[in-house]
Formats: sequence, structure tokens, C-alpha cells
Amino acid sequence: MKAVIMAGGLPSIVEDRYNPIPKPMAEIGGEPILYHIMKNYSCQGLDEFIICAGYKGDYIKNYFMNYYLYQSDITVDLSSNEVKVHKKETEAWKVTVADTGKESSIAQRLLRIKEFVGQEDFLVTYGDCVSDIDINKLTEQHRQGNKAVTMAVATPTGRRRVLPITEKGELSERVPESHQFVRTDACTMMFSREIFPYLEEFCQDDVMSDEFMKRLAHDNQISLYFHEGFWSPMETARDKNYLEQLYETGKAPWKNWETERSGDNHV
Repeated sequence: MKAVIMAGGLPSIVEDRYNPIPKPMAEIGGEPILYHIMKNYSCQGLDEFIICAGYKGDYIKNYFMNYYLYQSDITVDLSSNEVKVHKKETEAWKVTVADTGKESSIAQRLLRIKEFVGQEDFLVTYGDCVSDIDINKLTEQHRQGNKAVTMAVATPTGRRRVLPITEKGELSERVPESHQFVRTDACTMMFSREIFPYLEEFCQDDVMSDEFMKRLAHDNQISLYFHEGFWSPMETARDKNYLEQLYETGKAPWKNWETERSGDNHV
């Protein structure tokens, strides 16, 4: 199964405003949040990633082109321009970085990487959010439910939009205010191939748009995975400081690997 990471949006507002970078490249503990997401998924058995790039996509491409250099010690002979890599460290990842446009909707980005996804179900996550979601449990529910989409939902943080969820835990087209559970999308979804006709119909919209969600609910093609654990986007400087503090104090719930740079090739 492949993990698709949305990384094509606007520049990060939590880093140097005079040298803007893609949001997924903003750092936590000296590594891009993109690295944290992929490392977490890798420890849960995923090793194939498709990154939907857009704004400064070359920045992300260069990161992976030179990944082993960033993770290793090197000696450079300036007179001969020779580079010697010491203790080469890398990951057993296959990474596709696809240029999906600067202004594209999420639906358009997913349509553009359709050929890379293949015939299997695939995971979709945002490139500026970390969590301790159990991907295996999410996958199991998705396959048992046989829906086009299984969406992880959680308690809202910050400015996240509340979803219309019934007392039975189902997404509805229209729910009375008094019956709404306080839940929002937790930035992680599982899709089946059946999602693509919906994406084509609503290609101008965000996958969280009202019309898109109503259609899925009407067709009974969406399942909700209730995540009661940790999740947090990194949208503001306050978010970044919070995540940095968790990481530096060894209390980061999403950090499921043993060392900062173990050098082990694990899946």
C-alpha cells in the first residue's frame, strides 16, 4: 500500500518569511515535518510514498535526491571535488515526487497521481500534520467497510471545521446542530479506487468541501474512523513551538522510532 502526502500548498508561515519554503519542509527537531510523517508510517510498515508537490516542488525533490548526504557524514576534497560518504544512512523507501501544480485542489492533485497509485487502496495525509493514528487499524476498518473513503476524525484543534456526525457515528448530509458530535478530519484518509469518479466530478473542490462530503454520505461511500489519540497540524508558530517542545522533551506521541538517525533500513 502506498501513502500519498499532500505537499503542494502555500509556503510555510512558521519559518523564515524572507526565504519561504514548502509547508512540509518546516522543521521539528532539525528534520522536516515531512520526514516525521514518513518515519512514523515507515515504522508501521509503509515504504512507498507519493508526494504531491506544487509550491517550490524542486525543494522537496532536492531533499530526496540528496537524502543520504543529509543523513550522513561526508568529507569533501575541494581540490579534486571528490566526496567521501561516511556511515551512509538512508531508508528503505521508494519516493515519488510528482508536480501536481501550485494552485490545484486536492482532488486535482489526486487525479494527477492516479497512475502512480496502482490498483490498491491508498492512504492520503496532509504534509503539515503529525499524529499517532494506528494505520493498520485504519486499514482494517477500511477494508471491512468496503467504502470509497475511510476518514480519520478527531477532536478539533485550532481552526479545524466541525463535521456533521450523527449519534451513530455516521457522516450525514444534514444533521441537527444538537446532534452533532464535536469531530473534525484528522488529516488522514484511506481511499479505494472507487474514489476517482467522485474526484473527477468534484475536481474543482477540496475533498473536504460540503458538496463532496454530502455526495459520499448520500451514496453511503464514507466510513469514519474515530481517533482518540494525538494529532496536530503545524499551521502557526504556536503549533511549531508546541511540537518542538514535545519532541525535544521526548514526549512526541508520533515518534515511534528508537533513535534520531538509526541507519536501519526497516519497513
